[in-house]
Amino acid sequence: MSDIQIAHTIRSHGAQVSHFTVLCGEEMLTDLKYPMKGNTVPFWAVPVIAILVPLVVILVYYFIRWDVYDFHQAILGRVLPLKNFVMLILTFCLLFSVLITGVITDAIKDAVGRPRPDFFWRCFPNGKGVFNNVTTNVVCTGKKSDIMEGHKSFPSGHTSWSFAGLGFLSWYLSGKIRAFDRRGHVSKLCIILLPLLVAALVGVSRVDDYWHHWQDVFAGGFLGL
Repeated sequence: MSDIQIAHTIRSHGAQVSHFTVLCGEEMLTDLKYPMKGNTVPFWAVPVIAILVPLVVILVYYFIRWDVYDFHQAILGRVLPLKNFVMLILTFCLLFSVLITGVITDAIKDAVGRPRPDFFWRCFPNGKGVFNNVTTNVVCTGKKSDIMEGHKSFPSGHTSWSFAGLGFLSWYLSGKIRAFDRRGHVSKLCIILLPLLVAALVGVSRVDDYWHHWQDVFAGGFLGL
């Protein structure tokens, strides 16, 4: 019990981050009894959506236009020889922005420690609640790893990563297709909103899977943008 509820220190991205675990009482479990479900959008798909998809779109646009200067501007803001292509990809600003978003998201998760909507079943896999007679705090009987993961609801990492990568793509496309000129407003608007729609659907899936509260998703989207 004590090693689950009390504050402890973990390593996150090479730095010491103090993890604050919310003490959950019996009265708080009313909204935390949603069933445990799998992920509609699996964890491995998040980097694909946030990094690979925007990168592929930018590369396709580059090869279609064959504008070397424009491609380098999108990567580092300066022109470098094509032989440095791999280095340019590794230092691509998209990757940097997504990773920074991920670091901040994880730090907030560890600092806040908000229980997930399915916390009850993580804490009591057999469905029988056990509570401290004095404080009425929960006495979890589940796996420690599941319980600790159950305290990482705020904000949504899937959503923040998706909005960071696809939000970058949306801004990139708006500049390339000149979305705010006087021609083709509707079609151009649809193009630049499509990445944001995909990111929003990722966020909706997190609520539907009972891994996050709606506030977590909104915060993740705001953080990503």
